[in-house]
Amino acid sequence: MKRRGEFITLLGGAAAWPLVARAQQPTMPVVGFISGGSPETMIHQLSGFQEGLRAAGYVEGRNVVVEYRWSQGHNDRLPMLAADLVHLQVSVIAAGGTPAALAARAASSMIPIAFYTAADPVEVGLVTSLNRPGGNLTGVTSLSAELVAKRLELLHGLLPTAKIVAALINPTSPALAETLSRNFEAAAHSLGLELFLLHASTERDFDTAIASLLQLRAGGLVIGTDAFFTSHSAQLAALTLRHAIPTIYQYRPFAVAGGLMSYGGNISEAYRLTGVYSGRLLKGEKAADLPVQQSTKAELIVNLKTAKALGLEVPPSLLARADEVIE
Repeated sequence: MKRRGEFITLLGGAAAWPLVARAQQPTMPVVGFISGGSPETMIHQLSGFQEGLRAAGYVEGRNVVVEYRWSQGHNDRLPMLAADLVHLQVSVIAAGGTPAALAARAASSMIPIAFYTAADPVEVGLVTSLNRPGGNLTGVTSLSAELVAKRLELLHGLLPTAKIVAALINPTSPALAETLSRNFEAAAHSLGLELFLLHASTERDFDTAIASLLQLRAGGLVIGTDAFFTSHSAQLAALTLRHAIPTIYQYRPFAVAGGLMSYGGNISEAYRLTGVYSGRLLKGEKAADLPVQQSTKAELIVNLKTAKALGLEVPPSLLARADEVIE
């Protein structure tokens, strides 16, 4: 019995060894990642972000922990999620999308924040200057909201006889929605088009918006920049194709999923740069000293198969300008 007791004692001690070893290991830094989307619909963005972290010397699970917070398309939940990350005392917050970045900014003026936004970060109030951000925020912008005029122009080139167009905007992101509305209206006016602004902030709103568009007899649709729309690119592509609505959005996954066209920056690359900046902030660099990076290259993707299904003849000049043609 004595030998059996000794064995149990030794076994208990062995089981405790990993706990002691873990207790002696240094605590890994924690990055809080917040987004208005969902992990299932943001695979490309997440892959880019994790690649950027690795480029900065951080591998998730090995020398950094990432706490993910997803609002699943409900922007009203973002302030609570950002507050939760602050409560956890994360070392850095990475914010994907304008609403998430604004929520993180409101939640903390101390924790370094690396953001990605498609808008002008100065105009929406994230930083005071692109070169000298000031405060605790810096990040990456694709300025996709500024490319609204170009998207409308590209769509108009395919639909020269259309006089009415529609634009889809998420009203639960007020700062971005205001910028987009202004840009859409100015672009439509310059092209001599009548513009109708449609709203969607939930999946149920998509069908309502499409029904309104058909009732208005709009010739085409431009989807406004928004993380919620980006996370539902495939759904929007299928919906607009099913209803035979010529549509353009900003990112390649929309065109790959069957949307007519996309024109904008590379979303995976933008998130990779956000991951790099998150790593640099973890190493102690100051957000105020890191200039906001701008994605200057815009990619034009044309889905020729979808164009044919819609009965549209794509001008050779447009195809020649495309970075990718999907056939």
